[in-house]
Amino acid sequence: MGILNVTPDSFFDGGKYSNTEDAIKHGLEMVEDGADIIDVGGESTRPYSKPVSLEDELNRVIPVIKGIRSKSDILISIDTYKARVAKEAFDAGANMVNDISGLGFDKDMAKTVAKLGAYAVIMHIKGTPQDMQLSPSYKDVIKEIKDYFQERIDFALSSGIEREKIILDPGIGFGKRIEDNLKIIKELKTFKEFGLPLLIGTSMKSFIGHVTDSELHERVEGTLASIAISIWNGADIVRVHDVKKALKVIKLVYAVMKS
Repeated sequence: MGILNVTPDSFFDGGKYSNTEDAIKHGLEMVEDGADIIDVGGESTRPYSKPVSLEDELNRVIPVIKGIRSKSDILISIDTYKARVAKEAFDAGANMVNDISGLGFDKDMAKTVAKLGAYAVIMHIKGTPQDMQLSPSYKDVIKEIKDYFQERIDFALSSGIEREKIILDPGIGFGKRIEDNLKIIKELKTFKEFGLPLLIGTSMKSFIGHVTDSELHERVEGTLASIAISIWNGADIVRVHDVKKALKVIKLVYAVMKS
């Protein structure tokens, strides 16, 4: 899953693809580089980020989704927690809703996803982007995420979402300490008990910087290492900024797994 942030303030590439033409071009480049999914987002959800209006989010993402869809049949994911954005993105050509709130911030999201027949990424988050990193704590981070997944899966199913359309994401960096992120990657296999695909997003995140003593744009090696370990431990989808480099890692890990 290639990350396409159509935002001025995303933590890694904010502003780089805020122009519609640049965003479409980059999305199509990631397709050429081997992406299976393009994840389009119009609102930064980095720690302490501020929400954007519905209108601003729609104005950012809809032209980009239409532009990519007009030139490619790639799976397109809309990274949003707003039901209206999900609906309009789907009408524009999206296939998947990647909701950081696990269908929880917007009361209409689950029913909307069900009606659309879209794939749904249910991510674990503790708090909101505005407060999630103030002082996160867990007695048992793996158990809490598993309990959360079970409750959210039950909610999704009761809302009419088909089980085979659900994807789980443990939410690296979303209300997590460094040790929590590391343990999630280490124990990723435990989430396979739900029998659903696992998505993980570690790309360039701050825990990698802390562990490797690296500034933001020096986290490539740490990112690739985290991708390799995550796939080895059961990740089915990895959400990345650099598709070309990640794909080389994925090919090698799969080759070893199948040997």
